[in-house]
Amino acid sequence: MFSDLREFLEALEGRGWLRRVGESLSPELEIPEVLRQVMYAGGPAVLFENVRGFPGWRVVGNLFGSLERVKLALGVDRLEEVGRRLLEPMAGPPPVSIVEKFKAAAELFELGRYAPRAVRGGPVKEVVEEPNFLSIPAFKSWPRDAGRYVTFGVFVTRDVGGVHNLGVYRIQILNEREAVVHSQIHKRAAGLFGSSSGCVDAAVVIGGDPAFLLSGMMPTPYPLDEYLFAGVLRGSGVEVTKGVATDLYIPARAEAVVEGCVDVGDLRREGPFGDHYGVYDPGGLYPVFKARALLRREDPIYYGTVVGRPPLEDAYMGKAVERVFLPILQFLLPEVVDLNLPAHGLFQGVAVVSIRKRYPGHGKKVMFALWGLGHMLSLTKVVVVVDHDVDVHDLNEVVFAVAQRIDPQRDVVVVPGAHVDVLDTGSPIPGYGSKLGIDATRKLPEEYGGRPWPEEVAPDPEVAARMREVVRRILQG
Repeated sequence: MFSDLREFLEALEGRGWLRRVGESLSPELEIPEVLRQVMYAGGPAVLFENVRGFPGWRVVGNLFGSLERVKLALGVDRLEEVGRRLLEPMAGPPPVSIVEKFKAAAELFELGRYAPRAVRGGPVKEVVEEPNFLSIPAFKSWPRDAGRYVTFGVFVTRDVGGVHNLGVYRIQILNEREAVVHSQIHKRAAGLFGSSSGCVDAAVVIGGDPAFLLSGMMPTPYPLDEYLFAGVLRGSGVEVTKGVATDLYIPARAEAVVEGCVDVGDLRREGPFGDHYGVYDPGGLYPVFKARALLRREDPIYYGTVVGRPPLEDAYMGKAVERVFLPILQFLLPEVVDLNLPAHGLFQGVAVVSIRKRYPGHGKKVMFALWGLGHMLSLTKVVVVVDHDVDVHDLNEVVFAVAQRIDPQRDVVVVPGAHVDVLDTGSPIPGYGSKLGIDATRKLPEEYGGRPWPEEVAPDPEVAARMREVVRRILQG
């Protein structure tokens, strides 16, 4: 596995998946625009070596802009392999409940190769200085954004039980020492802030090994410590070191870390910000992070991402979540065959799931189970359930199943008064709206007025086999 961001960049460049840019460009609008255009074209990762106004810094983007790059980052041929690592400690019959199983997993991981490894120093402590958010080449991605944002800083906190949280939240820079943390209500950090008083220790991590970075945007099942989960993703423990201004552990091989605390009583206006829904999110009142120290390498590399209408880099991150967590979803719901979170479905907008249907109402049972799975799929607005033989990644097959197999009155479920994504532009109140479920499975007699499902057409196999040679000649001309 890669020990840090630099090793990953070397591997990308060795495969022709990284391009260097020497032209002087600004992180305000210019670099983000280049990255968006490269992403829409399906292009490589880009390393900007001359960042206007920020001497000593380089900027990299589009690290995870393809599934091949994500697989390289995690050192696997199939992303499902990572999810299966999480299930290794749960193979035995006891303990019984899901929470108990994850607690047991946490205990086993702490004793195994996935536990974080504490060291005294590390490259991130090469320079320790007074904090200055304005010295960091954070992006202003869109013309009407409220300012410059740290768009992929891994935000580190720790709850009263000692469990670390790693999350990716947009962070609006206010001045040298202050920034607003957009910690949405359904996030772990928001729960910590809501149950705390005063100033809660926190750190903003910039750069790091690619598996650690990806772990920050994964919906980690609580109560797993997210440093442990990052170790599961990378296949070995993350190297961490004690902070200089907090008691938190921070990645020893990060590019930079801003240490400080979140003043839960100091709420300020954040936004607007051009988000992945393709509109400016107006933002709201969120707590202020107050910096105490800046730790960095002598020649730090800033990693930032840009969002907007899909498909951009975050679309592939969403696909990574889908594939990594599919084995866990199948562990919890054995009838699930496959899952698709379409890129244009905006992650939490649309999910398509295929199942092996066994009884009447099975499709509805699965959609409600998905909505009840905590942060993993609880915010999903539309769930479409199809049969096991439907390729959920072929949306034409999905549309055919919806058109052929549903009666709207019988098979469409609307759930009012539900918690939805705070960023969802369609809901009447931020974070509060409704959900839609579509059961597009073939109907059993109990669901179909007592009738059997109609026999589906299929060619005579002998005739089809004989005619393939005729067809081959026709197509070859």
